[in-house]
Amino acid sequence: MDKLWGGRFEKETEPLVEEFTESVSFDVRLYWQDIQCSIAHAKMLARCGLLSDEELAGIEAALGEIEGEIEAGTFQFQQSHEDVHMNIEAALIRKVGEAGLKLHTARSRNDQVACDTRMWTRDAVDNIDGLIEQCQGALLERAEAFKDVIVPGFTHLQHAQPVLLGHVLLAYVEMLQRDRGRLADCRRRLNVSPLGACALAGTALPIDVEFTAAELGFDGAFSNSIDAVSDRDFVVEFVFDLALVACHLSRFAEEWLLWATPEFDFIDLDESFCTGSSIMPQKKNPDVLELVRGKSGRIYGHLVALLTMLKGLPLAYNRDLQEDKIALFEAADQVSMCLTVLSELVARTTFKKDRAEEASEKGHMDATSLVEYLVQRGLPFREAHGIVGAVVREAAAQGASLSELTLEELRSFSELIEQDVFHVLGMRNVVDSYRSHGSSSPAEVERQIEHWKSVLGGPG
Repeated sequence: MDKLWGGRFEKETEPLVEEFTESVSFDVRLYWQDIQCSIAHAKMLARCGLLSDEELAGIEAALGEIEGEIEAGTFQFQQSHEDVHMNIEAALIRKVGEAGLKLHTARSRNDQVACDTRMWTRDAVDNIDGLIEQCQGALLERAEAFKDVIVPGFTHLQHAQPVLLGHVLLAYVEMLQRDRGRLADCRRRLNVSPLGACALAGTALPIDVEFTAAELGFDGAFSNSIDAVSDRDFVVEFVFDLALVACHLSRFAEEWLLWATPEFDFIDLDESFCTGSSIMPQKKNPDVLELVRGKSGRIYGHLVALLTMLKGLPLAYNRDLQEDKIALFEAADQVSMCLTVLSELVARTTFKKDRAEEASEKGHMDATSLVEYLVQRGLPFREAHGIVGAVVREAAAQGASLSELTLEELRSFSELIEQDVFHVLGMRNVVDSYRSHGSSSPAEVERQIEHWKSVLGGPG
């Protein structure tokens, strides 16, 4: 039987239409989920008296054989069957005959594909969560290994205040943890079974939707059959979450691209994660970081494609929804690869302590520390700010750091300044003086490291 549905049609489908409408070339990735879905559905039909125990056993055995053939690469997918679902069903019917013809009882491809896609997305969420955790672990390991290195902290890409390198790296761990939280929320919302909604209106046959939901690991079954088959919110939400992961990875990549330049020269990227030039033999190009930055645009594009596809769809199912899987699969693939490669790149990157700390001496980044010194002696903040601005102007004119000015020179701007001012000037003194929660003080960075070790189970 070439077609598993006949109905009113007399003409064969035009080959051009078959080529245009097929989805098996990409939705083949749902084969495992589809087989599990079918097994659960068959068990439910047998439970409800719509299949015999013998028919159920035959269906389960045949679906197991089909799974093995697909994994062995011997299964022949046919474009004429359109998608992975009908290819598997056609093979099942060839193997078990009439029992296979009964499998689609109380089921439509509409709820079937929605179920398969939810299961695939649930697995993808779990996989990407694990990859994010690995990336966090790599960042945490580097943060602990280089926690005492001082680097310039930037605002507007200008030297702002000195910070510890460990503090900078842990900022990305924080971002990624929020990404994991969003993915967990997404997983909770998507983990609802649509199986049993059928085409859109449900069925008059006696079925047990809670049974199939439990069999497939869902937290429960749908409440509205129309919504169940037409909802792709979970795909959009997942791809949005991936887009934000990609955004954070792109920010990280951009910062390290700057740090790898001769002008910054804070890090040494492992050669195995760089490429050469076809014409300039001296080049060591950070292509991996550039591609991580560039791939974020692809993920954003998939998110926009999904939103655009959905915005004009009336209820319930429309064939437009077939296009969701291209965006879903591609976005998940790209983010997975970015996380995987970045985890390895981070683990193999070394930091140039002397170069970073040399750069930290530029830009009078202890100016804010001097302002706070004056505030602690009773001067209003804005007045102290103005005084220190004048001090910075004088130091810049001399080509000196603030700590290189004499006490007499400093006191010419304010008599509140005493000899102990030199305990707060200089980058190491500044960092050691931080004390607020979540700051870049050595004690706070150590606390943050210990916190993340407990959350992530230790570095790596």
